Amino acid sequence: MDMITPRLNFSDKEPIYHQLYSHIKKEIQSGRILYDTKLPSKRKLSVYLNISQNTIQSAYDQLIEEGYITSIEKRGFFVCKIDFLQHLKVNPVLSEGEHPDSGKIQFDFSYHGIDIPSFPFTIWRRLMKETMNEYDNELLMPGDSLGYMRLRSAIAAYLHQSRGVNCTSNQIIISSGTEMLFQTLIQLFDKQSIYGIENPGYEKLNQLFLGNRADYRAIRIDRSGMQLTEIMRSNANILCITPAHQFPSGQIMPISRRMELLNWANEAENRYLIEDDYDSEFKYSGRPIPALQGLDHNEKVIYMGSLSKSISPTLRVSYMVLPLHLMRKYNEMLSYILCPVPMLEQKVLCSFIENGNFEKHLNKMRTIYKKKRDILVKSIHELDVGIEILGAEAGLHLLVRVPNGMSEEELISSASDMGIQTYGISKYYLDKTYQEVAPTLLLGFATIPEESITVAVSLLKKAWL
Repeated sequence: MDMITPRLNFSDKEPIYHQLYSHIKKEIQSGRILYDTKLPSKRKLSVYLNISQNTIQSAYDQLIEEGYITSIEKRGFFVCKIDFLQHLKVNPVLSEGEHPDSGKIQFDFSYHGIDIPSFPFTIWRRLMKETMNEYDNELLMPGDSLGYMRLRSAIAAYLHQSRGVNCTSNQIIISSGTEMLFQTLIQLFDKQSIYGIENPGYEKLNQLFLGNRADYRAIRIDRSGMQLTEIMRSNANILCITPAHQFPSGQIMPISRRMELLNWANEAENRYLIEDDYDSEFKYSGRPIPALQGLDHNEKVIYMGSLSKSISPTLRVSYMVLPLHLMRKYNEMLSYILCPVPMLEQKVLCSFIENGNFEKHLNKMRTIYKKKRDILVKSIHELDVGIEILGAEAGLHLLVRVPNGMSEEELISSASDMGIQTYGISKYYLDKTYQEVAPTLLLGFATIPEESITVAVSLLKKAWL
C-alpha cells in the first residue's frame, strides 16, 4: 500500500501515537484501507514520519487491541475483516435548557452546577487514594442497606450542629438523589395519601408523583410559603416544602408560618411535612433559621438533604431523616432496598466530613458565592433601570423582573441574541392560574465566573433596554 500520511500536530496535547492510531482507524472505517492490506513496517513508517518506532508500536498495539489490525509473525501488520461496520448519522439530543444555537452563548446564568474551579480536587484525590485500601474488605461488601454507619453518624452530627436537626444515625437513610428518597416515601405511605407540592416549585416533583401513580395537588404559595387556606382546600395530607430557601422564588419561610404548618400536621395522625432543606448552607444575611425538623416534637417532619450544591451534583449523595415510628415501619416494609451509593464514595465522603474538610469547604464556598451574589446584585442596581430583584438573601440564584413590556419569552430570546442564557420562572408553575403577571427570570450565579458577571449584566442591559 501507499505510505500512511497522517497530519501529526506535535504541539497538540493529544499524544502522537494516538493521533496516528486515530488516523489509521478512520481510514479503515471509511474503506480507504481495505481488508488484508499490509501496513508499513515500523521501521519504514518511523523514517517516513520522523517519529520513533515505539510511538508507531503503541498506535499499532491499540489498533490490534480493538480488532482493526492483526500482527502475523515475520510477515507484518494486516487489516482485519470487519463485518457490518455501519456509520449512523445521529442527531444530538439536547439537554434541558440547551438550544440548537447554544454555541453562541457566552455567559450562562444556569442555576445548576457549582463553581468548578473551587472543587477540592487535591483533597478528594488524596482521600480516594487513602480509602482505596486492598486490606479493607468493606469496599467489596454490600454494606448496611441504610448506608455506611460512620457516614450516617457524621451526617447526624453535622445536621445537629449546623441545622438543629435532632436525630441518631439509625434514623438516617443515604441514597442517590432526593428523587429516589421520594420514591421510597411513596412506597412507605398509604396509597390513599395526597401529596401537596409548592406552586411554583421543583418541576420534577409532579413528574415523579405521576410516574409513581401517587395523588398530588399543586398548592399556591405566598411570600411566606404554602398558605393554610390553600392546604385545607386541597385535602392534601403530606406536604412537600422547602422552608430554608423556596425554589424557585428564593423566599425563606418565617417562623410563624413554620409553626402554623406544624400545628396543621399535629391535628391529624396521617399528616406529615417533607422538609427538603434546599440550599440551606448558603444564607447571606442574618442568622440561619434552624430546620423545621428541630421544632418538631411529634414525629411529623421528614427531613431531606443533599450534597449537590455544597460539594457537587455529580456526587449523587442525598439523605433522609425519618421519625422513629416511620423508621420502624421502613425496617418492616422496605429493608430490602439497598443503598445505591458505592461504598468507596461513602467512605471518602465520611473522611471528608470527619477530618473537617467539609466544614472548611463550606466556609470557602459561602465566601465565593456571597461575593458572586453581591457583584450580580450591585451590577443590576447600577443599571438604574428599575429591575426588581427577588430572593437574593440565600441560595445560588435570584429572580429579576424587568419593567420593559417584554414577555418572558421575549426577555429570554433577546438575552440569547446577545449571548446570554437566562431562564424563565413559568415552567415551575404546575397550575398556571396563579402565575405571576409580571414576567420573571431566574439568574443562577454558581457556575458563572466572577469576572464575567459585570460583563454579562451589561449585555443584558443592551438586550432588554
